Amino acid sequence: MQKNPQQSDVATASETDDGEWEIGEQIRELRKIKGFTLQHVANEAGISIGYLSQIERNQSKLPIGVLKRISDVLGVHMNWFFQPAHESHPGERDVIVRARGRRRMSFTGLGIVEELLSPNLAGPLELLLSTIAPGADSGEYSHEGAEAGFVISGTLDLWVSGQHYRLEEGDSFSFKSTDTHRCANPGHAPTRVLWVITPPHY
Repeated sequence: MQKNPQQSDVATASETDDGEWEIGEQIRELRKIKGFTLQHVANEAGISIGYLSQIERNQSKLPIGVLKRISDVLGVHMNWFFQPAHESHPGERDVIVRARGRRRMSFTGLGIVEELLSPNLAGPLELLLSTIAPGADSGEYSHEGAEAGFVISGTLDLWVSGQHYRLEEGDSFSFKSTDTHRCANPGHAPTRVLWVITPPHY
Protein backbone atom coordinates (compact mmCIF):
# COMPACT_ATOMS: atom_id res chain seq x y z
CA MET A 1 0.00 0.00 0.00
CA GLN A 2 1.38 3.38 -0.98
CA LYS A 3 2.02 5.78 1.89
CA ASN A 4 0.66 9.27 2.05
CA PRO A 5 3.58 11.52 0.99
CA GLN A 6 2.90 13.75 4.00
CA GLN A 7 3.62 10.97 6.49
CA SER A 8 6.72 11.75 8.52
CA ASP A 9 8.07 8.25 9.17
CA VAL A 10 9.96 7.97 5.90
CA ALA A 11 13.71 7.62 5.68
CA THR A 12 15.80 10.70 5.13
CA ALA A 13 17.48 10.73 1.72
CA SER A 14 21.23 10.37 1.90
CA GLU A 15 23.53 13.08 0.70
CA THR A 16 24.88 12.73 -2.83
CA ASP A 17 28.40 11.35 -3.19
CA ASP A 18 29.71 14.49 -4.87
CA GLY A 19 28.31 16.90 -2.29
CA GLU A 20 25.61 18.38 -4.51
CA TRP A 21 22.66 19.97 -2.79
CA GLU A 22 19.62 17.82 -2.21
CA ILE A 23 16.38 19.13 -3.69
CA GLY A 24 15.06 20.21 -0.28
CA GLU A 25 18.01 22.50 0.27
CA GLN A 26 17.51 24.01 -3.18
CA ILE A 27 13.82 24.63 -2.46
CA ARG A 28 14.64 26.37 0.81
CA GLU A 29 17.32 28.55 -0.79
CA LEU A 30 15.06 29.54 -3.70
CA ARG A 31 12.14 30.24 -1.36
CA LYS A 32 14.31 32.58 0.70
CA ILE A 33 15.62 34.32 -2.42
CA LYS A 34 12.01 34.91 -3.49
CA GLY A 35 11.14 36.22 -0.03
CA PHE A 36 8.37 33.65 0.46
CA THR A 37 7.43 32.24 3.85
CA LEU A 38 6.94 28.55 4.48
CA GLN A 39 3.26 29.27 5.05
CA HIS A 40 2.85 31.03 1.69
CA VAL A 41 4.50 28.28 -0.35
CA ALA A 42 2.69 25.53 1.55
CA ASN A 43 -0.70 27.20 1.06
CA GLU A 44 -0.14 27.82 -2.65
CA ALA A 45 1.14 24.28 -3.24
CA GLY A 46 -1.74 22.73 -1.31
CA ILE A 47 0.42 20.99 1.31
CA SER A 48 0.90 21.45 5.05
CA ILE A 49 3.58 23.75 6.43
CA GLY A 50 4.99 20.83 8.44
CA TYR A 51 5.32 18.70 5.32
CA LEU A 52 7.06 21.53 3.43
CA SER A 53 9.45 22.01 6.34
CA GLN A 54 10.30 18.30 6.23
CA ILE A 55 10.86 18.51 2.46
CA GLU A 56 13.25 21.43 2.89
CA ARG A 57 15.21 19.41 5.46
CA ASN A 58 15.22 16.34 3.17
CA GLN A 59 13.26 14.39 5.78
CA SER A 60 10.17 13.44 3.79
CA LYS A 61 9.27 11.91 0.47
CA LEU A 62 8.93 14.35 -2.40
CA PRO A 63 6.67 12.93 -5.14
CA ILE A 64 7.07 14.34 -8.63
CA GLY A 65 3.59 15.89 -8.57
CA VAL A 66 4.34 17.75 -5.33
CA LEU A 67 7.64 19.06 -6.70
CA LYS A 68 5.76 20.32 -9.77
CA ARG A 69 3.33 22.31 -7.57
CA ILE A 70 6.16 23.74 -5.47
CA SER A 71 8.07 24.66 -8.63
CA ASP A 72 5.03 26.50 -9.97
CA VAL A 73 4.75 28.52 -6.75
CA LEU A 74 8.45 29.38 -6.86
CA GLY A 75 8.22 30.35 -10.52
CA VAL A 76 10.70 27.84 -11.92
CA HIS A 77 10.54 24.75 -14.10
CA MET A 78 11.49 21.47 -12.48
CA ASN A 79 14.68 21.40 -14.55
CA TRP A 80 15.97 24.10 -12.17
CA PHE A 81 16.67 21.27 -9.72
CA PHE A 82 18.84 19.26 -12.13
CA GLN A 83 22.47 19.45 -11.02
CA PRO A 84 25.16 19.57 -13.74
CA ALA A 85 27.75 16.83 -13.35
CA HIS A 86 30.49 18.36 -15.51
CA GLU A 87 30.69 21.33 -17.83
CA SER A 88 30.36 20.24 -21.46
CA HIS A 89 32.62 21.40 -24.24
CA PRO A 90 31.25 24.67 -25.69
CA GLY A 91 31.39 23.30 -29.22
CA GLU A 92 29.07 20.39 -28.46
CA ARG A 93 26.93 21.77 -25.63
CA ASP A 94 23.73 22.04 -27.71
CA VAL A 95 24.14 18.71 -29.51
CA ILE A 96 25.98 16.13 -27.39
CA VAL A 97 25.59 14.85 -23.83
CA ARG A 98 28.58 12.86 -22.62
CA ALA A 99 27.92 10.07 -20.11
CA ARG A 100 30.01 11.82 -17.47
CA GLY A 101 28.21 15.12 -18.05
CA ARG A 102 24.57 14.14 -17.53
CA ARG A 103 22.50 16.44 -15.33
CA ARG A 104 20.93 14.47 -12.48
CA MET A 105 18.01 14.92 -10.13
CA SER A 106 17.33 12.64 -7.15
CA PHE A 107 13.87 12.77 -5.60
CA THR A 108 14.18 12.95 -1.83
CA GLY A 109 13.13 9.69 -0.17
CA LEU A 110 11.50 8.46 -3.38
CA GLY A 111 14.26 6.18 -4.69
CA ILE A 112 14.10 7.65 -8.21
CA VAL A 113 17.03 9.25 -10.00
CA GLU A 114 16.46 11.08 -13.28
CA GLU A 115 19.30 11.76 -15.72
CA LEU A 116 18.71 14.29 -18.49
CA LEU A 117 19.97 12.86 -21.80
CA SER A 118 18.83 15.82 -23.89
CA PRO A 119 21.45 18.56 -24.35
CA ASN A 120 18.84 21.09 -23.24
CA LEU A 121 15.08 21.53 -22.86
CA ALA A 122 14.70 24.17 -25.56
CA GLY A 123 13.63 21.71 -28.25
CA PRO A 124 10.36 19.86 -28.84
CA LEU A 125 11.17 16.78 -26.76
CA GLU A 126 12.99 15.61 -23.65
CA LEU A 127 15.02 12.41 -23.25
CA LEU A 128 15.41 10.99 -19.72
CA LEU A 129 16.96 7.95 -18.11
CA SER A 130 15.19 6.92 -14.91
CA THR A 131 16.72 4.57 -12.36
CA ILE A 132 13.99 3.35 -10.02
CA ALA A 133 15.07 1.59 -6.83
CA PRO A 134 13.31 -1.58 -5.62
CA GLY A 135 10.04 -0.58 -3.96
CA ALA A 136 10.19 3.01 -5.25
CA ASP A 137 6.92 4.62 -6.36
CA SER A 138 6.50 7.91 -8.22
CA GLY A 139 2.98 8.62 -6.98
CA GLU A 140 0.24 9.83 -9.31
CA TYR A 141 0.61 12.96 -11.43
CA SER A 142 -0.26 14.37 -14.85
CA HIS A 143 0.87 17.18 -17.14
CA GLU A 144 0.52 18.42 -20.69
CA GLY A 145 1.89 16.48 -23.66
CA ALA A 146 2.64 12.88 -24.48
CA GLU A 147 5.32 10.40 -23.50
CA ALA A 148 6.76 7.03 -24.39
CA GLY A 149 9.26 4.75 -22.77
CA PHE A 150 11.40 1.64 -23.07
CA VAL A 151 12.31 -0.65 -20.16
CA ILE A 152 16.06 -1.18 -20.41
CA SER A 153 16.29 -3.48 -17.39
CA GLY A 154 14.21 -4.65 -14.44
CA THR A 155 10.45 -4.65 -13.93
CA LEU A 156 8.14 -1.64 -14.15
CA ASP A 157 4.62 -1.32 -12.82
CA LEU A 158 2.80 1.38 -14.78
CA TRP A 159 -0.63 2.85 -14.12
CA VAL A 160 -2.37 5.01 -16.74
CA SER A 161 -5.86 6.33 -15.97
CA GLY A 162 -6.24 3.65 -13.31
CA GLN A 163 -5.26 0.77 -15.61
CA HIS A 164 -2.32 -1.29 -14.35
CA TYR A 165 0.39 -2.75 -16.59
CA ARG A 166 3.48 -4.77 -15.70
CA LEU A 167 6.40 -4.35 -18.06
CA GLU A 168 9.63 -6.32 -18.26
CA GLU A 169 12.98 -5.72 -19.91
CA GLY A 170 12.50 -4.89 -23.60
CA ASP A 171 8.87 -3.76 -23.25
CA SER A 172 7.81 -0.27 -24.30
CA PHE A 173 4.81 2.01 -23.83
CA SER A 174 3.20 5.30 -24.85
CA PHE A 175 0.36 7.41 -23.46
CA LYS A 176 -1.02 10.93 -23.18
CA SER A 177 0.65 12.76 -20.29
CA THR A 178 -2.68 14.39 -19.45
CA ASP A 179 -3.83 10.96 -18.26
CA THR A 180 -3.07 10.45 -14.57
CA HIS A 181 -0.08 8.14 -14.41
CA ARG A 182 2.24 6.51 -11.93
CA CYS A 183 5.14 4.07 -12.03
CA ALA A 184 6.82 1.80 -9.48
CA ASN A 185 9.45 -0.89 -9.22
CA PRO A 186 7.99 -4.10 -7.74
CA GLY A 187 11.21 -6.06 -8.16
CA HIS A 188 14.36 -6.66 -6.14
CA ALA A 189 16.78 -4.93 -8.52
CA PRO A 190 16.87 -1.38 -9.89
CA THR A 191 14.70 -0.69 -12.93
CA ARG A 192 16.08 1.52 -15.72
CA VAL A 193 13.68 3.20 -18.12
CA LEU A 194 14.35 5.44 -21.11
CA TRP A 195 11.65 8.14 -21.45
CA VAL A 196 10.77 10.46 -24.32
CA ILE A 197 8.47 13.31 -23.33
CA THR A 198 7.02 16.04 -25.55
CA PRO A 199 6.92 18.89 -24.93
CA PRO A 200 9.67 18.85 -22.27
CA HIS A 201 8.11 18.36 -18.82
CA TYR A 202 11.10 19.07 -16.60
